[in-house]
Amino acid sequence: MKRNLINTPSFVRAAKKIVKKNPDRAEDFKISLEKLSQDAFEASLKTHKLSGVLSGSWACSAGYDLRIIFKFLKSDGKETILLLTVGTHDEVY
Repeated sequence: MKRNLINTPSFVRAAKKIVKKNPDRAEDFKISLEKLSQDAFEASLKTHKLSGVLSGSWACSAGYDLRIIFKFLKSDGKETILLLTVGTHDEVY
């Protein structure tokens, strides 16, 4: 089941910053977003639930040290993914 991805302004800013600093990561990032849309729990994404301040959110890998933080939502009866931010482990946690 393909899910819609909804970008937040903070996600867009963070993604632009990462791609500008490291253009070589752009393709891995794009592939990870496509995988997330297709199957959020694909093994290569290492999707996991977060706790603490980020309780209710989920994280997945977008390459060696990049993490995408997101939430599952229902919109018009469809399951969607709200993309919150992206960055290195230290930046997002």
